[in-house]
Amino acid sequence: MKELLALAQLPRATFYDRLHRKNKPDKYAALKVFIKKTFHDSYETYGYRRIHIMARKAGFKCSPNTILRLMGQLNLSVTLYSRHTSGYHSYKGKVGTVNDNLLHQQFDAEEPFTVLHTDITQVRLLDHSWGYISAIIDEASREVITVIVRNSANKEQLHLTLDDLAKKLPTGVTPIVHSDQGWQYQTREYQSRVHAMGIIPSMSRKGNCHDNAPMESFFNLLKRERLNRQPIKDLEELKQIVNRYVTWFNHDRISLNKNGLTPIEYRNQAAV
Repeated sequence: MKELLALAQLPRATFYDRLHRKNKPDKYAALKVFIKKTFHDSYETYGYRRIHIMARKAGFKCSPNTILRLMGQLNLSVTLYSRHTSGYHSYKGKVGTVNDNLLHQQFDAEEPFTVLHTDITQVRLLDHSWGYISAIIDEASREVITVIVRNSANKEQLHLTLDDLAKKLPTGVTPIVHSDQGWQYQTREYQSRVHAMGIIPSMSRKGNCHDNAPMESFFNLLKRERLNRQPIKDLEELKQIVNRYVTWFNHDRISLNKNGLTPIEYRNQAAV
């Protein structure tokens, strides 16, 4: 043994210290299993801060730095799949009613169902067609209230979006719903429908995506965290992926800006 240690240029004390550590039970074994599961359940989007919050909720006593160190040992790192995608532009000039901008980039709603945001985005599919995603989110909780995926961004898609919203709005609320100046939102049908639902329409300034930043932020997350990670063959697969993501986003994805709450948890706490 003495000759082997000399050959390896390894001090005797160092050898026995390493041997002792190797045979010692790993006190972080359970935490490592939790970290790996949480990371993979998050579509590999959770960094150490979010995983630390989840670990504390699960009863683990650890620091953020411990999570960071263990993630390094486990070779777990967040990869956000960003790539240029063709933006959907529905603006065709003034073809109907253009509503005033009631928000002025003041995105400070705290009560759910007081301010909503809506928009449409498009996704290129492997069958060379486009999929169009129409969504409405709540500004306060960031909950995705409704999402409709279709092969055309037409009036029917917008009607279905509002139909689904009508089922989910609590009785008596009169929220603002903010959109861009896309032609769909200027139509008489849209304007009449939202007014009949007790909704107050608001619109961004022409060509200013920052006026609808919460909606832009959600679509950006949807694409970076899910849609850009794999080729999507057709509309049906897109529907499945989007619906699964939205369910996870609402019920499981915690927000650092909301004290580690999910959108549903935030809404439920606000209702108490």
